[in-house]
Amino acid sequence: MRRERGLKSPLAPLCQRGEPLTKMSLFPHFVKGGLGGITRSISTKRECGIALITVLLIVALAVSTAAFMAWQQQLEVRRMENLRDQAQAGAIARAAVDWARAILADDARDNNVDHLDENWATALKVLPVEQGQISGGITDQQGLFNLNNLSRGEEDIAAFRRLLNLLRLPTELADAAADWVDANAEPRQPGGAEDAYYLSLEPPYRAANRPLSGVDGLFRVKGFDRETVEKLRPFVTALPQPTPVNVNTASAEVLAAFFPELTLESAQAMVEARKKNYFKDQADFRGRMPAGQSNQMRDTIFSVNSNYFLVTGRASFGRVRLGWQALLQRRGNAWPLVLWRKVL
Repeated sequence: MRRERGLKSPLAPLCQRGEPLTKMSLFPHFVKGGLGGITRSISTKRECGIALITVLLIVALAVSTAAFMAWQQQLEVRRMENLRDQAQAGAIARAAVDWARAILADDARDNNVDHLDENWATALKVLPVEQGQISGGITDQQGLFNLNNLSRGEEDIAAFRRLLNLLRLPTELADAAADWVDANAEPRQPGGAEDAYYLSLEPPYRAANRPLSGVDGLFRVKGFDRETVEKLRPFVTALPQPTPVNVNTASAEVLAAFFPELTLESAQAMVEARKKNYFKDQADFRGRMPAGQSNQMRDTIFSVNSNYFLVTGRASFGRVRLGWQALLQRRGNAWPLVLWRKVL
């Protein structure tokens, strides 16, 4: 009983005074100071969170900037490496053309016959060089049908017709090609074309009436689509002036086109025979022609030597791949003249 009497309720003074029980009377410290403390605590935490996010954003920005600068530096390094490799490939290309000129000049001093067993006709296989490799070769352009021969007259136009026929292409294309390179404005029949035809196209243009500068010039000639030109390309060329065909380097198709008395089979037999014994001169070639047919051949349409050669090469250094071509004109024993060069 004493223990119960000694325990007093904390609300006893309020009850004795008859005061109403309110939040202020029950929790004075909570009401007066507790809410303010909680508010200050939440505000402090919020400021810390904003500061942390700001720091994270600054770090992310710094990392992104550093990564971008590193990427830009890598691009610059790559660019400098590519320029270096491109310069090396260009230097090799120029050196390769000079190498070809030297070989052809030496060959002219040694003999006046050009055939496929000579040093210049040996293709250069892939040759390793410092930090790269090079390959290439020289081809005789007078072993092909010179499209600019068409300006000489009917004999060459007939030869081109025979070549087209052997390749199973429309023979009237010879008329269109002849009209393109001849100087007159009269269309040939049946397949010729001059300004009247080309001006009716969209877009319109005129017939060149001058020599072709390259085989790709055929794309502008009536009837020569891409398939036709690509089928012709291994057998034709476009040289600055009319030239005789070199019978030591011409294909069987070209020989059969130039010499109507030769069938394709007999021309192929002559090509096989010259591998063992090339033609020494025009008399030697005449002597190996089918009996009774050599008298129909004019000396101006064929030869056993050449003056025009095409140099083709490819070089690779690092990430750079470079191809090139150059047309050379040999002039006696002097170094051949570079008529043009281009990057492939």
